[in-house]
Amino acid sequence: VQLQASGGGSMQAGGCLRLSCAASGRTLSGYAVGWFRQAPGKEREFVGAKTWTGTTAYVDSVKGRFSIFRDDARSIAYFQLNSLKPEDTAVYYCATMSRPNYYVGPEGFDVWGQGTLVTVSS
Repeated sequence: VQLQASGGGSMQAGGCLRLSCAASGRTLSGYAVGWFRQAPGKEREFVGAKTWTGTTAYVDSVKGRFSIFRDDARSIAYFQLNSLKPEDTAVYYCATMSRPNYYVGPEGFDVWGQGTLVTVSS
């Protein structure tokens, strides 16, 4: 499977963006999908995930602002980013797992797409 992330850009604080993650070579149906981000000078961090059953997990800093949506028929996952803050500036990565019906938390993601840059100005 290959993942292609897109939708990043520059936005003022308070704005919104929708990131997309398109899978090819395999469906996303039955697999967990996650989003991570890496801010300048920092390590990559987990931001959110959504399992094949619809269960979600988000880091506290984005709860209520960010949401993951899945279109399994099209093998696309979306990451809706609302009420953006300057501290959300980062390269965002989507990820999935090579094992179906399996989710053990952020450490289980082992298939990665390239990142898409989100820049939020104050």
